[in-house]
Amino acid sequence: MDISLVIPLLDEAESLPELAAWIEKVMLENRYSYEVIFVDDGSTDNSWDVIQELRSKNSNIKGIKFQRNYGKSAALYEGFRVAQGEVVITMDADLQDSPDEIPELRKMIIQDRYDLVSGWKKKRYDNTLTKNIPSKLFNAVTRRVSGIKLHDFNCGLKAYRNKVVKSIEVYGEMHRYIPVLAKWAGFKKITEKTVEHRPRKYGVSKFGWRRFVNGFLDLLSLRFVGKFAKRPMHFFGLWGSIFFLIGLGIALYLIISKFIHPTTFALTNRPDFYLALTTLIVGMQLFLAGFIAELVSRNAAGRNFYLIEDKTGL
Repeated sequence: MDISLVIPLLDEAESLPELAAWIEKVMLENRYSYEVIFVDDGSTDNSWDVIQELRSKNSNIKGIKFQRNYGKSAALYEGFRVAQGEVVITMDADLQDSPDEIPELRKMIIQDRYDLVSGWKKKRYDNTLTKNIPSKLFNAVTRRVSGIKLHDFNCGLKAYRNKVVKSIEVYGEMHRYIPVLAKWAGFKKITEKTVEHRPRKYGVSKFGWRRFVNGFLDLLSLRFVGKFAKRPMHFFGLWGSIFFLIGLGIALYLIISKFIHPTTFALTNRPDFYLALTTLIVGMQLFLAGFIAELVSRNAAGRNFYLIEDKTGL
């Protein structure tokens, strides 16, 4: 199979028929063998009914319906898990991503031998204050932390070699950082392509300010997991040692001072005593956290499970 299109969606019933027809037109013009995997992330409108109707007219269309809303990362994870195409392309279902970009994206994967091609919406039709400016800040920080020179990490339009999507685990809100996950999985040939961003035609944006707060927290988490996931004791053990040695040093100072001046002060009346006690306890707790994290990391199954209500064509 040439292409798998993975399209997560939430309450996009109005746009799905037009999107499906547009995709079919592009695929027929280029004579691609393909599948379209719509992942309904707990929609409350009739999106799933529309997907089933589209499936009855086009056997290349398949669907996964979540029992409730799990988020975009969960939808992509399940779509990636079943995708069979040599090239896997993701796009949003709101018609703001153009299916006309598909042939060039596939060419960059197959002929130019890239592992991942990320879309860059250079000209956007979003509110500048509430989305564009925070997005630029978010992308700048991610570039600095990850070392990947992309302008738009959060663009939904991306193309992957099939091996890439089978080698990464997308969870939580990590869909924003798929290029980072791919790089840490050993896929270094990552680039971007300027793509068309179209005005929203149907429905309303699911964007909210909380996504940026969660995004930065996820970036910190991703940075920590990427560096210490297989060796958590290196982090917890280092800081545990530092705290323990500070506490031990203060405790030794207090003991020596007591021997030198036995009648001058009582140990428990000095703030230093409680500082030493606190740092010793924190140091030991960090050590224990490191040991537990080592056990967890060595025995973790590394698999997410989502309640799926229905599958069509899979």
